Amino acid sequence: MPAIDLKRELKHLYNPPATEVVFLDVPPMNFLMIDGAGDPNLSADYQAAIEVLYAASYALKFTLKRAAGGIDYVVMPSEGLWWAGDMDRFSMADKADWRWTMMIAQPPEVDETLLAEVLAQTAKKKALPALARLRFEKLEEGRWAQIMQQGPYEAEAPTIARLHESIASAGFRRSGKHHEIYLSDPRKAAAEKMRTVLRQPMSR
Repeated sequence: MPAIDLKRELKHLYNPPATEVVFLDVPPMNFLMIDGAGDPNLSADYQAAIEVLYAASYALKFTLKRAAGGIDYVVMPSEGLWWAGDMDRFSMADKADWRWTMMIAQPPEVDETLLAEVLAQTAKKKALPALARLRFEKLEEGRWAQIMQQGPYEAEAPTIARLHESIASAGFRRSGKHHEIYLSDPRKAAAEKMRTVLRQPMSR
């Protein structure tokens, strides 16, 4: 039996068009999360957060696969919530004051009890201090606008501006944190072929 791929099953959430902004209601989903602050390009804390998220997510995957009547699934891509103390001053050009929550979506079979067991086992195998900062949380996103960004992270500003303009034109206002979903591995993909889902929550 092929591995379950939630990204494929939830294609409308993870594969928006790059040609237009779309609006949608995002259902509640469970995530592993870890918080931090600062420029992700310069922060060792950010790299540690990504490392520990994937270590725990793969440990959960293999635990569930080995369990009686187990399941196999594709580990989801990393995602990030980004914000600043004053969102009106949130800028792609000034990342030093950014705050962030990095996260990876989990299948319904993962819960806090299983996570605690897996983290204890992982801690015995690897020296990952950031493990202690991981948490399990249900994210209820509600109404969002989103679009696909194609190209390097540094070129996102015009696409983000288009996203914000579409929200205002539809009679909504931005509410909450800027959200990105990283579909490409920057270590492997050419910059011009990078694909990133850009989301923004909105309300009346």
